Amino acid sequence: MNGQTVGGIYYEVAGNGPWMTLSHSLACNLHMWDPQMELLTKHFKVLRFDTRGHGKSVVSSAPYTLDQLAKDASDLFQELGVQQTHWIGLSMGGMIGQTLALAQPNLFASLVLADTTSRRPDNAVQMWGERIDIVRAQGMEGLVDSTLSRWFTAPYKEKNSPAMQAVTAQIRSTPVEGFAGCAQAISAINTFDRLPEITCRTLIVVGSDDHGTPPAMAQKIHEQIQGSVYHVIPEASHISNVEQTALFNQHLCDFYKIS
Repeated sequence: MNGQTVGGIYYEVAGNGPWMTLSHSLACNLHMWDPQMELLTKHFKVLRFDTRGHGKSVVSSAPYTLDQLAKDASDLFQELGVQQTHWIGLSMGGMIGQTLALAQPNLFASLVLADTTSRRPDNAVQMWGERIDIVRAQGMEGLVDSTLSRWFTAPYKEKNSPAMQAVTAQIRSTPVEGFAGCAQAISAINTFDRLPEITCRTLIVVGSDDHGTPPAMAQKIHEQIQGSVYHVIPEASHISNVEQTALFNQHLCDFYKIS
């Protein structure tokens, strides 16, 4: 998996088969998907990339927009000759996926929306503004503990597994300007009313204890996308692919009919 950078976006490709694109959460990077790689690379040509402002990708000045983040992915597809791809996006990655699916209806062979939302809460600008102020004053370290408490259930957090340690390192290493830019982008998410336009096969999964993008929101997304499949993952919070890897992966196996 030799990584390369195109248009400022760092990416890695592994495996063989139809294209599969993985899009990570805010304050993570492409390694958030490490728990899924062994499974997915058996069946797909997996493209992982660092969203603008994260990992090894370009850190441009904030703010960013979801349209801009979606264009980064679209430009990457064009460079790689990707005409159609499956897409798995968690949190911010799910928001980018919705934005792309609505802009380019034939791009996705399927769509997985994990622990994400389609409508900003009323206090989104204030909430994200406060977090941006914290990181500008204290660096990402100022958000590590509160983020981990939102992202993982207390019992899992107490175990301090190697997988959670890896996510913690990703949070700490996120560039402040990249966090700020993407936080401003997702604070404006507003795709809900257009979700019925999404016609590709869609799977929606959410952790039972995800308070940031809760099951009630995921249920509404499910109701908006005709024929979508919906699962709640028990004993998981926001980063459900890490906290409950076996269950998350099983839902992927069922959806894609792989093993």
